[in-house]
Amino acid sequence: MKKLYIETYGCQMNISDSEIVVSILVNQFTVTKNQTEADLILLNTCSVRDHAEQRVRKRLREFNALKKKKPTLIVGLLGCMAERLKEQLLYEEQILDFIAGPDAYRALPQLIEKAANGETGFNLLLSEKETYDDIDPIRYANNGVSAFVSIMRGCNNFCSYCVVPYTRGNERSRNPKTILEEVEKLIHQGYKEVTLLGQNVNSYHWQEGETTIDFADLIVQVALVSSDLRVRFATSHPKDISDKLIFNMASHQNICKYIHLPIQSGSDSILQRMNRVYTRAYYLERIATIKRILPDCAISTDIIAGFCGETEDDHADTLSIMNEVGYSSAFMFRYSVREGTKAAEKFDDDIPDDIKARRLEEIIALQQELSLLSNKQDIGKTVTVLVEGISKRSENRLFGKTDQNKACVFPRGNHKIGDYIKVRITGCTAHTLFAEL
Repeated sequence: MKKLYIETYGCQMNISDSEIVVSILVNQFTVTKNQTEADLILLNTCSVRDHAEQRVRKRLREFNALKKKKPTLIVGLLGCMAERLKEQLLYEEQILDFIAGPDAYRALPQLIEKAANGETGFNLLLSEKETYDDIDPIRYANNGVSAFVSIMRGCNNFCSYCVVPYTRGNERSRNPKTILEEVEKLIHQGYKEVTLLGQNVNSYHWQEGETTIDFADLIVQVALVSSDLRVRFATSHPKDISDKLIFNMASHQNICKYIHLPIQSGSDSILQRMNRVYTRAYYLERIATIKRILPDCAISTDIIAGFCGETEDDHADTLSIMNEVGYSSAFMFRYSVREGTKAAEKFDDDIPDDIKARRLEEIIALQQELSLLSNKQDIGKTVTVLVEGISKRSENRLFGKTDQNKACVFPRGNHKIGDYIKVRITGCTAHTLFAEL
């Protein structure tokens, strides 16, 4: 059988999509980790930031050498970058034999067949219905313990800086029956943890007859599949996170006490420009509610430095909300213009690169302090960790994550991957907890 080499860029949604792609091609290709033996190379791309696209273009240049040695090698590009740049990409990157958008993966066998016959192809149609809910993803590159389960696709929020609504289309929720069936299969395969995925999981909505299921209902149904299953989710939009969800998290021990709640900016004027449709005060009220109902819940976030028109006072507002919330971790980036977004059309990218870089450095430095403080507060506590693998630094140590999504390293003992074990936290860095059995 021919060999497929696949690289995935960007978010967890793309990892889940790559697993769907491998399942679609399973009768034609087996996955290889060695790009030199591949008959087909696929790059599943992200367009959220320019840096991600530049990494992909660099990899395509590197694959040129492989294609010269092996003229029959087929190279395809998938995902948001294909959807954003469309046919233009085929002219700019002539190594490509085809491109396919996020809703076109069922057409891959036909695109590959055309490429094998020397015909360049593309399929960039966005669907109002596609959820791939009848496809059983092949988890070709994970640890056999934790798995991603996509519950919806697309986004309706249209944040002014973001390309996702244009590259992934409108929101579509999966039938909950297919989600529960997928989770049950994972449990039978030995998985101990699932992460429910969506661009905004809190807007999940399914209606059948008189029955309506929202995300707060769905996560309980998933948690009830097995008490031995940990349940996580990503990502939440602050405007949609409900008291009902928070109370349901508190009521079920196996729903992890961790919420990723992107703030993006602490300034009301910047939030308005970003079209985030919430205020600083509203966001802090949601945080206060989470901490009241789930006092042990860890909260992480996304932050953009140097958005259009951001003043030093706006930047100071971001630093202050970071201190007020006390995030356990954060994804932090400098703003990059994305063509086709409202921000690119309406606002000037008027913050110089050196100021963006300095503000980002200050955000990162503060988050280092906050992450260290959050981890220090765990020292002395006894926590349950799901073992995910062997430590890279020592075969005598294991690593896993706590309920709060914190990485933890501890002695191996007689334990194995997939075990739940209790450990006592003895030390930490900003990124890792250290524990004893």
